[in-house]
Amino acid sequence: MFGSTPPPRIRTLDEAEKPFWISYSDLMTALMVVFLVAMSVALLSVTQGLRQMDDARLSRQNAIQTCLASVGQLIQRPEFKGVQLRGSTLDLGPLAEFGKDSDALPPQRAVFLRSFVPPMLEVARTPECKAWLKRFVLEGYASPEGSYLYNLQLSLARSQRVLCVLLDAKAPDALLLDDRKTIRELFLVGGSSFNSPILNQPEKSRRVELRLEFLEQTPNCTGPTATCTAALAAAIPWDEDSTCPLLQR
Repeated sequence: MFGSTPPPRIRTLDEAEKPFWISYSDLMTALMVVFLVAMSVALLSVTQGLRQMDDARLSRQNAIQTCLASVGQLIQRPEFKGVQLRGSTLDLGPLAEFGKDSDALPPQRAVFLRSFVPPMLEVARTPECKAWLKRFVLEGYASPEGSYLYNLQLSLARSQRVLCVLLDAKAPDALLLDDRKTIRELFLVGGSSFNSPILNQPEKSRRVELRLEFLEQTPNCTGPTATCTAALAAAIPWDEDSTCPLLQR
């Protein structure tokens, strides 16, 4: 007649106080996922950094090759016949050769140098060259005759003589002021004694070569930015004293 109600369910003590724990295998799976995500992010960052360095390296190489190609086109002009480009070094050939035991340049060779360098500076001012060009090095050489130290001094004097010719403001064909300032900023002299002699032709060993030096790519300098070029050289105070010290010896 009356339905019987089921007795209330009595919860055991174990069910009331048993906490929730994920299984050990699930915990390890979660940790593995976190580890893989972290590694993926780290590898992506490293890969992106390497790709940027490779792109910067390729950009530098292309810019330098374009710069040297422009130099190669310049020396194809008939008036510059005899100049050769070997790597990043301009061999001026007989147009910048000196007499034995002398640092004097004949007038016609001085005229040639003052006609050749301004177009060379125009090439240096192109974006591809300007981005990575560090400096020009005037490298003087001497023939094997004579002592080592004497020839070293003579080869340096030959390099300095070329600078005297280029900076001579009183010459009839003197370079423009901007070009002379650029030479002061970018040109460096060097000398070699007994280095790179031309065998059996000592007269051709008494010469001056013009070498282009380019900036190196470093972790803090991966492109042609102001940061990369700001520390190249301090501003040189300008003066109009173009007296060559070689003439005072």
